[in-house]
Amino acid sequence: MFSKSIVFVACILLTVVWPQAHAQDKSKKKTKLPSQPSIVWVNQPKDDQLPLPTNTQHLTFRSTLVNKDIGYCIYLPPSYASSTKTGYPVIYNLHGNGGNEFTSVDSIKVLHDGIKAGRWPEIIMVLPNGGHSTFYKNSADGRFPIESIFITEFIPFIEENYRTIAARHGRCIEGFSMGGRGSTRLAVKYPEMFCSLFCQAGNVPHLLEFFDAAEPDTRANLLLGADRSNWEADNVYEVTKRNVSRIKANLRIQIVCGTKDFGHIKTVRDFHMHLQTLGIDHTYIELEGLAHKRTEMIERMKPIWFDYHVESMRRAAVKDQKNNGGKTR
Repeated sequence: MFSKSIVFVACILLTVVWPQAHAQDKSKKKTKLPSQPSIVWVNQPKDDQLPLPTNTQHLTFRSTLVNKDIGYCIYLPPSYASSTKTGYPVIYNLHGNGGNEFTSVDSIKVLHDGIKAGRWPEIIMVLPNGGHSTFYKNSADGRFPIESIFITEFIPFIEENYRTIAARHGRCIEGFSMGGRGSTRLAVKYPEMFCSLFCQAGNVPHLLEFFDAAEPDTRANLLLGADRSNWEADNVYEVTKRNVSRIKANLRIQIVCGTKDFGHIKTVRDFHMHLQTLGIDHTYIELEGLAHKRTEMIERMKPIWFDYHVESMRRAAVKDQKNNGGKTR
C-alpha cells in the first residue's frame, strides 16, 4: 500500500487524462519514415554512466541466431549472493532509439535505492541491447532478428543462468520511447509471458501509414520490407485486438506520457482509446508539461516508479497459485 506521503506526491505530479478530441493535432504533417536499423552488439559505458550502480554487471551472452556475443547489464538485489535458494522476479527494461544496454542504468539506481529503503521487494533488473531503430522487431532481411533474440534466446538465457522466477508472475517488461513501443508490442503479442507492462512514452504508431507513405521502390529497404503482410502482422492495434482475451487474462498495462511530448502523445492517446474500446483495463497517465525526457519522467514519479510492477507481480502470483492448486514456482 502507498504511504500517505507517496499518494500526496503522486497527486501533485501526475495528471490523469481521459480521452478527448485531439485538438492539439490539427496540423497534418507528412509521415516521416523510420531510419534504418543498426546495432553495435557489445557497447562500452560512457563516462557519466560510470561507475555502474551497486550490484550491476556488464556481461555478454552468445546468440546463435546471429552468431554474435551481445551485451547486457544485469542488477542483482542485495540478498542474491547469500540467499542461494531464493528465486527473484525480473524487470526487463528496453532502451530507446540510439541507446544501448547502458542507457537505463539510472533506473537500476532508483530500484536499488527503493529496495534498500524497504519501498519495493528485491527484484532483478536486466537491460538488453536492442540496437538502433530496430523497435525490437525482426527485420525482413533477417539481419536484425531482435524480437526472436529477446524472446527465444535472451529470456531463456537469463532464466537458465540466474535464480529467477521463471513464470508469468516473475516477469515484467518496460521501456522508454522505442523501448516503450517495443515492450508494448512484445507484451500484447506474448501476454502469457509477462504480468506487467510499463510503457514510458512509447509511441504506438499505425504501421500501415509508414508503408503507404513509402515509395514502392524504397519499401524493400525498410525494417519490415516490401511485403504488406509483414506490416499488418506487426500492427499493435490489430495484435491487441486479436489477443484481447489473453491480455485481459494475463497482463496489466500502465502507460505514461508527457503532454508536451508532441512526437509521441498522439499515438499514445490513440492506443489508450483503443484499449478502452476493447475493454482492456489499464492505467493511463499524462504528465503535465513534460516533453520527451526520460530522466525527468523518472524524477517526477520516483516514489512510485516500480509500484505498478510490484502490484502486478503480487496479483499474478495469487492468480497463478490459485490456478496451480496452491503452488507457485
